[in-house]
Amino acid sequence: MAYSLEKNRRSNQRSKWIVVGSVIAIVGLIAIGVGVGVSVSKNNKNNSSSSSSSSGSSSNGPEQTDPNDPSTFVPDSNLHKSFYGLAYTPEGSLLPDCGNSLENVIKDIQLMSQLTTRIRLYGADCNQSALVLEAIKQTKVNMKVYLGNYPTADSTTAYERQRDTIKEALQTYGADNVAGITVGNEFVLNYVTEHGGGPNDATGNEAGALLVANIKDTRSMLSDLNLDIEVGNSDAGSYFNNLVLEAVDYGLSNVHPWFANVSIDEAAAWTAGFFDETNVQPAALLSNSPKMYIAETGWPTDSKDAGNANNGVSAASEANLQTFIDTFVCQANTNGTGYFFFEFTDEKWKDDTFGGVEGHWGLFHQNRTLKNVQLPDCTSP
Repeated sequence: MAYSLEKNRRSNQRSKWIVVGSVIAIVGLIAIGVGVGVSVSKNNKNNSSSSSSSSGSSSNGPEQTDPNDPSTFVPDSNLHKSFYGLAYTPEGSLLPDCGNSLENVIKDIQLMSQLTTRIRLYGADCNQSALVLEAIKQTKVNMKVYLGNYPTADSTTAYERQRDTIKEALQTYGADNVAGITVGNEFVLNYVTEHGGGPNDATGNEAGALLVANIKDTRSMLSDLNLDIEVGNSDAGSYFNNLVLEAVDYGLSNVHPWFANVSIDEAAAWTAGFFDETNVQPAALLSNSPKMYIAETGWPTDSKDAGNANNGVSAASEANLQTFIDTFVCQANTNGTGYFFFEFTDEKWKDDTFGGVEGHWGLFHQNRTLKNVQLPDCTSP
């Protein structure tokens, strides 16, 4: 499909915002990003002193039969473990604020563990790798996490900072709950958008070479730790560079029918077709045949402004999210498609920063209450 799909996507805006956060970190905050380390495991699990964030804190979460034991949370009968995976970023995980907290991540894990056994992270700043692994440990749930490293093209600092915090988390928690480490998120898309060109021409290969160096370095780090963890890459659906795919074990592809101006009635079928034709089939022709997953897919439920409340054919609404859930989730499970539904909760900071539908992709509102949708009750792979 034409590259214009991803060039028009809001995810490029989000990428640039996180790049800004990474650049800010270079000035005086590197020590914070690394120095926080994995000290979360030493903190009281109920400590709420750092619960504030740039987008506000949420307090809603499952009840616990023992308030001092997060593993005693009471399941919600409206939730079913039907999703292959969920896209997740702990609230308050953007530099320079780093307002996330173990208390809130525990509440998130308690809820998400009732929907899936897999989550994916985008980056490692603000100690989010350790927070998630500690929350899994304390809740004692069946959950695997794909850790993320969100590098930037302008400097190796962002990559190295996140690599080191991931390393510390692995040294503390081991790899039992780690399914993979994803190096890069829409890196090639951002690079060729800035410099011109396509994902597999000379410009795309320049971006690919930068990523491959980081991927090899991540593998070296894992080798030094004697850990066997898969290493992957995430990018927009039609922006994977073959040099990168040949260097990884898996690829995570963003596939959004909303941004392709597809109607809600055709959204699920379009997603499956686009993913198979653009990602699965080409990857199978590479020498290493990397496993491909859908990194993001979903449907927005609202817009900050009326002008963006419709993609040209269908509205951003809870009713249409319900339609996409009904026509995609169980069918993808049956077909054996690995996907990470986008996303766990709405994110107010995106609404404030970008407007439009940016902040309204969650299955849950930001206060962790389920939107007006009925979740399917089918078995995920």
